[in-house]
Amino acid sequence: MNMYNWVEQMIYTERKKALPILAFPAVQYLYVTVRELVADPVHQAIGMRMIAENYDMPASFGFMDLSVEAEAFGAHTVFTADEVPVIIGRLISSEEEADALEVPDIGTGRTGSNIEAIKKAQVLIKDKPVIAQCIGPFSLAGRLMNVNDIMLHCYEEPAMVHTVLRKVTDFIVKYAGEFKKEGANGLILAEPLAGLLSPQLIDEFSTNYVREVVETLQDRGFIMIYHNCGNGTPHLLKSIREVGTYAYSFGDSVDLRVMLENIPRNYLVMGNISPAKVFNGDSTERVRLETLKLLHSCGDFNNFVVSSGCDIPPNVDLDNISTFFKTVDDWYFRKSLRNAIA
Repeated sequence: MNMYNWVEQMIYTERKKALPILAFPAVQYLYVTVRELVADPVHQAIGMRMIAENYDMPASFGFMDLSVEAEAFGAHTVFTADEVPVIIGRLISSEEEADALEVPDIGTGRTGSNIEAIKKAQVLIKDKPVIAQCIGPFSLAGRLMNVNDIMLHCYEEPAMVHTVLRKVTDFIVKYAGEFKKEGANGLILAEPLAGLLSPQLIDEFSTNYVREVVETLQDRGFIMIYHNCGNGTPHLLKSIREVGTYAYSFGDSVDLRVMLENIPRNYLVMGNISPAKVFNGDSTERVRLETLKLLHSCGDFNNFVVSSGCDIPPNVDLDNISTFFKTVDDWYFRKSLRNAIA
């Protein structure tokens, strides 16, 4: 599949489809726990198929929880039955530990399961791109060094941060490369922690490393989507535009219209209904109104794709998801009618 053509089709299609980052609610169709899902590639592949069958999206997303890659490096991961796994503590606190950090083999921990899930999903999903997900370099380094500590180290011990970034970037290139090898049509590279950096620091500690990953892997058969849900993202847009991806996904903490006004029209911009406040709320009417508000603000931009601001939680009310899709479909249908009459 030529993914450059896919981007163009997404831009020039009049009746656009919603493309939320929708994967983990598959647990509700599979009747399994989140813990069972993240450990089993068969569950993941079937879950992706069931999401694809129940929701009319232009792509299918794999699973990613911002702990998989750090766990492979040896970080302490906490699992619960119904919540996405999280990293606690720190693995690296000194330059000596940074130097001693070993880059794990691909397949360590749950990385092998995620790769196998994408491979199996290719067999089950034939009518749309299958897009894997992976953490970005600075966000992975932050989970190894502790999110708060790495911000301080950028100022006080930048050499140590670069040592870790070099190793995690090498790992991400290999890990994402395995997704590509197994047939994935693209990758969401999630770099939310970089949204906390200053404009002076993001180039040095994030953008340059992200661009290396993108330049190594992206081609017409494998598209990269840069995801950042940090609230400082609008101030970092100059650097973010230099990562080299053809698509961007932004969180709900930013004014998406501002982003669209400053990104060229031949790049996809996805976002940004809040997963926590809207999708995971208790009102379908709130979902409908917030979706309409976003569509009225951004729907006239051809390169806008309405999406969630981040991953939708596992146990979200499925009626909220259905309301979101119906609202988007109805809005673009009415827009097409207006254009036809005009």
